[in-house]
Amino acid sequence: MKKILLLSLLAPILAFSQHEEQIKEIYNEALTKGRAYEDLRVLCKEIGSRLSGSPEAAAAVEYTKQLMESYGFDTVYLQPVMVPHWVRGKKEIVRAINSDKHGIIDFNALALGNSVGTGPEGVLSEVIEVSGIDEVNELGKKVEGKIVFYNGEMDPTIINTFGAYGGAVVQRSSGASEAAKYGAKAIIIRSVTNRQDDIPHTGSLRYKALINQIPAVAISTNDANKLSQILKEQKLNVYIETHCQQLPDVLSYNVIGELRGSEFPDEIVAVGGHLDSWDVGEGAHDDGSGCIQAIEALRLFKALGIQPKRTLRAVMWMNEENGLRGGTEYARVAKQKGEKHIAALESDSGGFQPLGFSTSGSEEQRAQIRAWRDYFLPYRLWDFDQNGGGADIGPLRSHGTLLIGLRPSTQKYFIYHHTPADVFEAVDRRELELGAASMSAMMYLLDREGLK
Repeated sequence: MKKILLLSLLAPILAFSQHEEQIKEIYNEALTKGRAYEDLRVLCKEIGSRLSGSPEAAAAVEYTKQLMESYGFDTVYLQPVMVPHWVRGKKEIVRAINSDKHGIIDFNALALGNSVGTGPEGVLSEVIEVSGIDEVNELGKKVEGKIVFYNGEMDPTIINTFGAYGGAVVQRSSGASEAAKYGAKAIIIRSVTNRQDDIPHTGSLRYKALINQIPAVAISTNDANKLSQILKEQKLNVYIETHCQQLPDVLSYNVIGELRGSEFPDEIVAVGGHLDSWDVGEGAHDDGSGCIQAIEALRLFKALGIQPKRTLRAVMWMNEENGLRGGTEYARVAKQKGEKHIAALESDSGGFQPLGFSTSGSEEQRAQIRAWRDYFLPYRLWDFDQNGGGADIGPLRSHGTLLIGLRPSTQKYFIYHHTPADVFEAVDRRELELGAASMSAMMYLLDREGLK
């Protein structure tokens, strides 16, 4: 009896020690023999930007499929999904034409994703500046026939920059329809970033049904400051010309690779990122990093000879940026097949130094993840208290799945987000590898311990 009691007391200590040692091996393997950095280089430099429906997106599907096959995953397959096909067309023109002090001024601009174009005739009108959507609603018909300039800034006092982003991005996502319902001809928005520079940021907008669709562009923060200053001095007319258009939907794919579980194969732990990116830059942080980290998380199991108890699944979701079709279709098929996802882990906050994990689930599930913090403290991951998961895994929440988001440092993310500056060279190798190892370690714990 005493021996049985002693063993029962020692079991948690022995399990912790075993997990601790295995997690150390995962980090050591990633940091000394990792493949993530080179795999990301190929995705960014040899394929490049990967907007849904584009030839580059199709090439990225084939590349990640072949990559997972080369690493010997048990199963690799494509999941069909119809995606939007928006194209930017010729370079945008946003030009102030009657500035008393500066003459003609060309602004650094990008059309917003899903925006209609002006066509070659362009749009020319007086500009009216607002700080946000509430001000548009206050002005009402006073914006009729004008170009509305949304100049709301990300709040620099909010330390979690994703919180600041959430407060400002509504201008981008809803600003066009809100201005159009009062008769505005087009909108210009201040790029949604906490940095002052000359780089414009694109991103998706959503048109509301039964409201006229008007062109929408973003200008750099430096140009937004300049435009605002001129408007304080005089009335100003601006010419906008864009050639973007929405083409018919295109067949694309989510890319899925699996390591089959030996004891509980019907219990799935998914990990992934979104394979599509905007058509400017190379989509390195958003979200090439997340995709490659997910593949690397499973590769580390193979490299270390860890046989999972549960089925581990790496998923490259398609069309997060301007539709979320991939994540929605993945959840639909999972429900149709009766698949049991006990947890889903997403990396879509850049390839920066990991600081912890956010969670969305029952309090019991979240408490279990927080209890694993001690395993990660040696690797400087400490933040396990935030709520949240990720956009592509969000549709799985209704299935009872625990959602987990990798949370790296947020301070630099919105320098690169949705810009031509989001390139491979902006990603640090060691930070990328630490993120991949952290995801693999979390999957190892989920696999070994399951969820209570």
